[in-house]
Amino acid sequence: MDVLRMLRHLCVGDWWLRRTFPPSALAAIERAIRACEERHAGEIRFVVETALPWAALRRGVTPRERALEVFALQGVWDTEHNNGVLIFVLLADRDVEIVADRGVAGGRVAAAEWEACCRVMEQHFREGRFLQGAIAGIEAVAEVLRRHPPGRKGPANELPDAPVVL
Repeated sequence: MDVLRMLRHLCVGDWWLRRTFPPSALAAIERAIRACEERHAGEIRFVVETALPWAALRRGVTPRERALEVFALQGVWDTEHNNGVLIFVLLADRDVEIVADRGVAGGRVAAAEWEACCRVMEQHFREGRFLQGAIAGIEAVAEVLRRHPPGRKGPANELPDAPVVL
């Protein structure tokens, strides 16, 4: 077990979330997702988790493993054309993960492109610019989706645009 990681997860609480993503920032993220989804056929879901639950920490769950779990729990896979993309932020680990459904990923988008979107966000976050980082990440994902269209747009806005806070 990584003791420092456990301490970070135990010490990061709701106060950190309110500081990094206050209600005004969450509303701005929702507006950015709505605007970006008008430019491509993908569905973006933005999820912020302050820290992992104790049981997940003890099992050594990685941010990527948690992102895959959240992808399923939030139903990002449940779109008509499998065109959902999850942007997952794990604050305690200072990590961003992107998980794209098979209609978007499926060999069409190199992992390095998604990784570049994550790095853009993480750079802003390191500098304390959380809202700007989230918006830059959403814009970067939208640009990837514009360059690699996931096919037809499904029914009107299949996934909610509002960010989820776990």
